[in-house]
Amino acid sequence: MCKACQTNSVWEFTNKRKLCRGCFIKYFQKKLFYTIRKFKMIKNGDVVGYGNKGDFRGVVLEHILLIFAGKAMVGLVKLPSKIKVSKTAVSDTLDSNSHNFVSALINSNLKDLEKIKPVVDIKGKIIVKPLYLFLDREVLLYAKLKKLKFKEGKIKKNNICSFIDKLEQKHPEVKSAVIKGYIESFS
Repeated sequence: MCKACQTNSVWEFTNKRKLCRGCFIKYFQKKLFYTIRKFKMIKNGDVVGYGNKGDFRGVVLEHILLIFAGKAMVGLVKLPSKIKVSKTAVSDTLDSNSHNFVSALINSNLKDLEKIKPVVDIKGKIIVKPLYLFLDREVLLYAKLKKLKFKEGKIKKNNICSFIDKLEQKHPEVKSAVIKGYIESFS
């Protein structure tokens, strides 16, 4: 049961706190806007380009950017576009970033660690990751609760990704700890 609403829960945190549908949607949106502010991803006047491959990550990114653009003075452009964008939003999540981080460490590709930051500057092209602090499970649940249409599909995973996912099952918040530790190292 959701503690705030006393209705059936759809999400349970590792501390056993539960959220109903409405509270989860509020939590998700609040955390997303916090992520954008915390990492200074998007500011007034920016023209943000984004892609949407039709998967759950892409449709949630598009949905949430539309909400954000409605509240802020931000231009929003679906890529590819002839309009010049100041930043490109991608749908990388905590899962994909933690997998990339551990893979870079194991494979000794330390230069790839730069690409795991929430805001990346690659030769003058600024890439932002609004879903940076969300697990795939949270993004998928949000898509389902908002009844967003997306293509179901398996995410291809290598051995390292499978290992991290199994570790996360036994030790919840391992992915979060990896990324939070990384964030603290450059803050």
